[in-house]
Amino acid sequence: MANTTYKALLYGLAVISGLTLVWIMISVIASVVMRNLGLQPYAWLFTSAEYGLLYMTMFGAPWLVREKGHVHIELLTAALPEGPRHLLSRVVAAACVLVCVILAWKGAELVMTNIERGDFDTRAYYFPRWLLTVAFPLSFGLMAIEFSRFVFGSELMHSGEAGIHE
Repeated sequence: MANTTYKALLYGLAVISGLTLVWIMISVIASVVMRNLGLQPYAWLFTSAEYGLLYMTMFGAPWLVREKGHVHIELLTAALPEGPRHLLSRVVAAACVLVCVILAWKGAELVMTNIERGDFDTRAYYFPRWLLTVAFPLSFGLMAIEFSRFVFGSELMHSGEAGIHE
């Protein structure tokens, strides 16, 4: 049950990320069309695209880690024998877990600071800043879980094959 809920959260955030990309495209096109017609684009169009870039990146990242869709270079791992390659892959994944845990922790501190201070983003409309920064601990926490699968699970992050494999 917990695994199903977790996967639903991960894939749900990926879907939100994809839909956000569509919204960014629509908002940019609408702004350009309005400018070409001599109209002033709505301020919230630009601001929503900015927010969308943050949410799209943060919400899609954990799914990308799960699918090994993030960027990594296999030049070194391709040159190593199987044993050292497995060890190096797990060490790199462990370093990724450590970085993600630190960023999730600092992100959580930032969210709490935003809530305690009652911070608002006031560019186009009043938007509680914690609604923006909550993406950091959520995303980096999920990425830490996903990278830990490559540390402790049977699957490795690195294939040991250099080059593009699409």
